[in-house]
Amino acid sequence: MPERPEQGVSILCDGGDAAPGALLAWYDRHARELPWRVGPAARAAGVRPDPYAVWLSEVMLQQTTVAAVRDYFAHFTRTWPDVHALAAEDDAVVMAAWAGLGYYARARNLLKCARVVAGDHGGRFPGTAEGLRALPGIGPYTAAAIAAIAFDEPATVVDGNVERVVARLFAVETPLPTAKPELVRHATALTPAIRPGDHAQAMMDLGATICTPRKPACALCPLRPGCAAHRQGIAGDLPRKRAKPPKPVRLGHLYLVRRSDGAWLLERRPEAGLLGGMLGFPGSDWSDAPAPAPPLAAEWHRVGAEVRHTFTHFHLRLTLHLAEVGMDASPARGTFVPGADFRPADLPTVMRKAFDLARTAQPG
Repeated sequence: MPERPEQGVSILCDGGDAAPGALLAWYDRHARELPWRVGPAARAAGVRPDPYAVWLSEVMLQQTTVAAVRDYFAHFTRTWPDVHALAAEDDAVVMAAWAGLGYYARARNLLKCARVVAGDHGGRFPGTAEGLRALPGIGPYTAAAIAAIAFDEPATVVDGNVERVVARLFAVETPLPTAKPELVRHATALTPAIRPGDHAQAMMDLGATICTPRKPACALCPLRPGCAAHRQGIAGDLPRKRAKPPKPVRLGHLYLVRRSDGAWLLERRPEAGLLGGMLGFPGSDWSDAPAPAPPLAAEWHRVGAEVRHTFTHFHLRLTLHLAEVGMDASPARGTFVPGADFRPADLPTVMRKAFDLARTAQPG
């Protein structure tokens, strides 16, 4: 294990000297104000971060932007101010509140984790990365982030922003993801014994605001004197990434049925798989198979336009089939949800796209 510096990044990465604590000094002046963060001034005054807030924000921020998470975080903490409140909530209510954040397995694991913490740990999160990794849905990155930020364990936190900063500091030209182990080793050597949580957040802020993917603002960077990539004139080219293969396109069908009283036919998707446990419109598997039998007998109209949505590993194209039915309709699958209880905002994004298209589209 490399010896950890006392005050954070304070050396030139090619072996020269720099002002001690340059990164933390920059963070003390320029830390972003985030609703889940205890800023450096408050930390210095003795305010401790709430592990629940740190955990919730880190789970929400996976594969998502700060801007997208702010409102969700505010809603969750107003509605469920602590882990006990969240653990006691019905799954469907939490899943509906999560709709739009994507990666719905995170929401299922969020509830599992909350219930383990509330039931097995008395509502207290473990204070170490090792203990946190034993909880549902908490991987190495999230465990390290919570341990460092909430408990000041000198755990190494490496997200996409930190990868970029470290790749440039050390001019690592090996493409990602092959370079990940090397970047983690460098990040570990930089992680200080003192203020490791502030150091982790400083690295994230530096990557988000100064050491950005395109046109990094090197003139403003506190680590510029030690940055090998800046010295070589290649900062904007790093980190290098292997070319990704094109995403495949999957096809599917959705059946949108409205009853004469304004109710819509919905079904809950299986727990396993994409959108697991979420409400949606009945439809097919996402494959090239022919359209399955409709959920009920009706005069169906195919919509000319298609729903387009992109997931991490594929593009999805959905054909919509619409029908209006009477009060005596008896579906083979799904349940009619009264119009007064139907909230499109509670649906996952791809289902909301289908609903929006159905309201405006003409039959094909």
